[in-house]
Order: sequence, then structure tokens, then C-alpha cells
Amino acid sequence: MVGAPPKRSGAKHHLAEHLAELAELTDTAGAVVVGEVTQFLERPNPGTYLGKGKLGELGEAIARDGATLLIFDDELTPAQARNIEEITGRRVMDRAELILDIFATRARTSEARMQVELAQLEYMLPRLTRMWTHLEKFRGGIGMRGPGETQLETDRRLIANRIRVLRDRLADVQKSRVVQRHGRRGAFRAALVGYTNVGKSSILRALSADQGIFVENRLFATLDPLTRAVDLGDGRQVLLSDTVGFIRKLPHHLVASFRATLEEVSEADLLLHVVDASHPTWEDQRQVVDTVLDELGVENRPVLYVFNKIDRLSPPDLAALQDRVTRLMPNAVLVSATADDGLEPLRRALLAAERKERPLSQVRLPLSDGKLLAELHRNGEVIEQRAEGDEWVVTARVDAATAGRLARLGAVVSAA
Repeated sequence: MVGAPPKRSGAKHHLAEHLAELAELTDTAGAVVVGEVTQFLERPNPGTYLGKGKLGELGEAIARDGATLLIFDDELTPAQARNIEEITGRRVMDRAELILDIFATRARTSEARMQVELAQLEYMLPRLTRMWTHLEKFRGGIGMRGPGETQLETDRRLIANRIRVLRDRLADVQKSRVVQRHGRRGAFRAALVGYTNVGKSSILRALSADQGIFVENRLFATLDPLTRAVDLGDGRQVLLSDTVGFIRKLPHHLVASFRATLEEVSEADLLLHVVDASHPTWEDQRQVVDTVLDELGVENRPVLYVFNKIDRLSPPDLAALQDRVTRLMPNAVLVSATADDGLEPLRRALLAAERKERPLSQVRLPLSDGKLLAELHRNGEVIEQRAEGDEWVVTARVDAATAGRLARLGAVVSAA
């Protein structure tokens, strides 16, 4: 592994964290870390990223440790990667390519596979020249082109066509998702978001009692969105969705290609931002997730912070966490997805949020307006319905959007 961040305050501390995470990513991808080389740069070398002396040290480490692959923690330009490969004689990957490789091996549904393929092709397109270096000795002369350039043009055209096909197919998937979400308009929806491996899938499995939900203590165990109905008690339910985890330096191609999947986040009534309370850098991870949510344009959605894995903390550490969280995020809940009744604080918080989002209302509408009554049944939760004179008087839980639409169509909506 190679870590070479710019010189700045706290760079040494952050480098250790980033390389530890890179080691986890490498393990998830199926490789074995045999060593690491680090350097703090004033600025990256435009041709080789590392300086000449550090490249020499890297060559010595390769010979000493028997490394067959070099993984850089920072994103390399196509030229930098090609030049490092020529100097070292070893295959080079950067963090972005490693994450794409993990996603490719873990994608299970056809939608996830299309999303990953799209991200890989968009990553690959500017790097084609590096992949055809074995044809460089065939150079085109005046008025003619070498076979390497011809093949490059062919590959670029094929990849561009494939990208268009994948985007069209994902657009169709997006349309079907819109139809599915439309059918769930009357339900209270929450989405689990957070850094990778903070326990989102474990929370969904425990709350829904669905033991078929895949859970693994590794980065990016879950790629595909999954929605389950969760009983909150008092006859209340929430549709809870799990989403792909985030990570620092997440490739922008990957965020873009998974945007359709992450629309579950933008449509949710409440975001459950899950944080690994036992992780020493949970505050940094929280900021990474908030940044990605801003990029997705959902920064204004209601958020409930859920601090998971408190069972891993000692009593003094748990007390310190509670004190800090109470000052920073007074409405946050502390839970454990593995302890008995460890998720009850979250269940109670969801029940309170559901009641607040859809308060009990009394709706009066004409007996003759069956269309308006059907609208109320479709998008609200009817508790009681009776006829008074020439009106229906309906007691129901409705959200603000539904209440406003009913009022515009002629109904009288008031607090029950």
C-alpha cells in the first residue's frame, strides 16, 4: 500500500487511519497486504505522483516483500499510473479502482451489476491509452495511423456505446422505482444511511425479524437497496430501507451511477444516519456521510442520528459518548443491534417521528365525492369513517402534503 498525502496539519494522524481503512478494503477485495510505503508531499509529481527517491524506496520494498500489486490511497491520473507501472514492473491500482473492483465482485442484482459496470466503464475510458502500451512501438507516420491508435478509437467507441445502453437501462429501472414508490405513498418511510460497515443491515434485520437479510462484518457487504416493513407497536408500521454504505474518497463515478438506487434516500420521510459508536474516528465518518448526502441534494431531509454498537464500549467510554452526543445531537439515540432490546430506543424514536409526520386529523368531505374519499384512503390511514348528514366525517392520519391536497380539492381538514 502507498500513502502519500499533501503536507498539512494532522496529515500523519489521518494517514494512519486512511491506510488502515485501505488495508480493510484490500482484504475485502481478496488481496493480502505485505507492506506499506508513505510520504508527505508538498505537491504530487505530475508524472509519477511520488518523487524519484521515494520511487526507489518503493522498488526496494517490492523486492523485499515480494509484492505483485501496488495500491495507492489517492487517485492517480492515467499517466501517473502508467509511468509507475513502467518503473516498478508491477500492476498499479488506486483507491477508486479498488472500490470499483469490490463493488463488481459483490453486486448481486442485475441493477447493481449495471450500476457497477457503468462506473467501471466511465473510470476506464480516459485510461485506455495506458491499457494499450504494448502497441506503442507501432507508431503512425505522416498521413497514416498506427494500429494502436486505431484500436484505441474502436475501444472508445464501443465503450461509449455501452455507456449509453447502460444509462438507458438504468433510466428504465428508475422509472419502475418511481411507480413502486408511488404505490407506497401513504406509508411512513425511513432510510438507513451511513458509513460502510456501521451495522445498517444488522439494524434492518433485527427490526424486521427477517433473518434472510445478508449481514457480514466487512466493508460494502450490502450494495442493493432493500425495504422491509417494521412493526413499531400500537398498530403502527414504517417502511425501512437499507442503502449502500459510504466511504471517504468514494469515486464520483460510483456515486453518479448509484444515484437511482439512492433516490430511496431522497424520497424518505426520515433519514436514519447510523454511526459506529465504537469506531475511534466516528466523527470523521459522520462528516464524510453528511458531505455525500449534500452531493445527493438531500441535506434538508429530517435526520435522526443512531449510534450503533454501544455494546462494544466500556461503561466509562459509553458515559463519555452519551455526554458528547447529548451536547452535539440531543435527539440522537444510542443502540445495539445485537443486544436484547438494544433497538428499543430506535423503535420508540421511529414511532414518535411517524406520529409527528402524520398527525391525527378529522376530514370532512361530501358524501357524493367518492374520488376524494378514495384519495384519502389511498394516501392516508383511516381510523374511523362515518356519515353525518350529507358529509363523510373521517378520522385519519395524513401527512402535510396529503392534507394540503385534500383541502385544495374541497375537503375540510382539522386536528382531530
